Amino acid sequence: MTEFKYDIKIPKERVAVLIGTKGAIKRQIEKATKTKIMVDSEDGATSVTGEDPLKLFQCREIVKAVGRGFNPELATQLLKQDTMLEVISLEPHSKKNKLERLRGRIIGEGGKARGIMEELTDTNISVYGKTVAIIGDYEGVSLARRAVEGLISGSSHAHIYRWLETQKKERVQRELVEKNL
Repeated sequence: MTEFKYDIKIPKERVAVLIGTKGAIKRQIEKATKTKIMVDSEDGATSVTGEDPLKLFQCREIVKAVGRGFNPELATQLLKQDTMLEVISLEPHSKKNKLERLRGRIIGEGGKARGIMEELTDTNISVYGKTVAIIGDYEGVSLARRAVEGLISGSSHAHIYRWLETQKKERVQRELVEKNL
């Protein structure tokens, strides 16, 4: 069978999280995805290899998620069929001094803004370095991405929350209708 490979670069300070105590996390991910993960702890260069392209893709996404600040337990949700990862770069939107302000707007005081967005979109959001990463189902990730982009472009938190609440109500209504069909 053909072996496939992805190369991923993760921050050095996230390597230990990916590997885990005595390699436990790395082995767990390898077992779940039937892949092999090679990590260079000097520079964070990581390669994943495997024979099943779908499992390999899932492994790559888990490694990326850990590299973007998620804990491995959350990142392994990407093994579920309808779960995806989206990474938004803050770099194009900010000059050096604006990056902290943007991150602060997305996280909110004590993590409040991020928590509200996570709750209203049924996603998990990580603000790490110059990126915002989102894990959830397609619709939730799409809503969270639009909310984050709204905050980046200067929309008020209240406006974003109202919009997300409306979207959540519509989503719940759709699910009820679908369930009754």
